[in-house]
Amino acid sequence: MKIDKYIKEMFTVATGNLSSDIYFLCQNRKYQIVMRTNKGITEYDTISMNLASQIINSLKYSAEMAVSEKRRPQTGKVFWRDYPLRLSTVGDVNGNESLVIRIIYDNEPSKIKFFNGCEYSNIRKLCRKRGMVVFAGPTGSGKTSTIYKLASELSEDQIIMTIEDPIEISSESFLQLQINEAAGLNYAELIKVGLRHRPDAFIIGEIRDSKTANAAIQAALSGHLVLTTIHAQSPSGVIKRLKNLGIDNEYIDQALTGVAYQRLVTTKNDDQQALLVSHPASELNQGEYDWSRWQLYLKGGVDDGEIDSSEASRYQFG
Repeated sequence: MKIDKYIKEMFTVATGNLSSDIYFLCQNRKYQIVMRTNKGITEYDTISMNLASQIINSLKYSAEMAVSEKRRPQTGKVFWRDYPLRLSTVGDVNGNESLVIRIIYDNEPSKIKFFNGCEYSNIRKLCRKRGMVVFAGPTGSGKTSTIYKLASELSEDQIIMTIEDPIEISSESFLQLQINEAAGLNYAELIKVGLRHRPDAFIIGEIRDSKTANAAIQAALSGHLVLTTIHAQSPSGVIKRLKNLGIDNEYIDQALTGVAYQRLVTTKNDDQQALLVSHPASELNQGEYDWSRWQLYLKGGVDDGEIDSSEASRYQFG
């Protein structure tokens, strides 16, 4: 089998199903290929170790990754047609290499649908207050699309700078910068560079470490609007995460304007819509988050016949 043909067919199926990730996993001396869609994990194929090795090596070569390195973690970036792909490899305990391919879809932010539009209106008002507005939620929950929609509505009279790894949505309205670790251009460094360009607002793809968190806080304290994401399992978890990254309570109180948590729910029409809950930072504490408002939105969706009760149960705690 020709490797190029197999890869083409695999990506055609994946993008046709709007799969967010493709996994190459070694199991019982064979490789299982599975794809993640909005309906969960689906099996694609089971192939020999030899064929899997050829496919993985071909993709790694295209992404300028070290083909001979199979144990150490590696990341790479490549395009297939118009789709940016993010590759991540690592060797398991037996020395077998696994590969995950993230597919980035250039979704138009204006097309994102909100299950509860009133919450989007609330977070939009918070953005007018400047400071840092942080979005939490799992990977693939539409956070970037929501942030871009917010920024697009603000960009008519403001300069917006984005700092991402990689740039997920191309926009001629924004000044877009991309992380380049090899050149020493990480989030923290590009935020410092960005401040000299005097934008009105920043989009920071993700707060991953203490340096990025501190740089984002300083940008917010200097009067900029900062729209960003962070890994947290609830709105109140955002504050806990910032503290874990070494940010003092005083700076959090001064810089953090609002917090949003978002998931994508699937309606009975097989459509995906963003379920969002937002809070001014002053409403939140570091205790357990009260999901009652979120659960009321889900219950309303079930009562109105928009979503199945199983879908509501799946997301009742975020």
